[in-house]
Amino acid sequence: MSELPCESEPVGLFAGQHVLAELEGVSPELLDDEQFLRHALGEALTQADATVLEVVSKQFEPQGVTVLALLSESHASIHTYPEVGAVFVDVFTCGTRAKPALAVQLLAEALGAVSARTDMVSRGHRVPALVGEEKAS
Repeated sequence: MSELPCESEPVGLFAGQHVLAELEGVSPELLDDEQFLRHALGEALTQADATVLEVVSKQFEPQGVTVLALLSESHASIHTYPEVGAVFVDVFTCGTRAKPALAVQLLAEALGAVSARTDMVSRGHRVPALVGEEKAS
């Protein structure tokens, strides 16, 4: 059994990267294809060294899809707007192993996005590791 990425991080690491993206110029057909979107998100996350635990999705009427991925490292989501050829993407990963920006890039490529606007937010900070250490008196 392989080690989960968050379990391999040092104790006390309270840090992560949150990538928010808006992809435009995407085929409306792809943005309304629930199974394709589930597969594309899962593949992008796996190739970016994230550990996908579960994927859930919802097809909306008359169009649109939301896909959520539960990761060992945190989460990812996509919310599509086929009527305007656009999608919101959100990938947050704790630790340093997974690469959320790469996941967004790979997803943009899979969708054939004409343009992508991304913002990255560093979250958390380092906390001293106290587990297994005695406090100095």
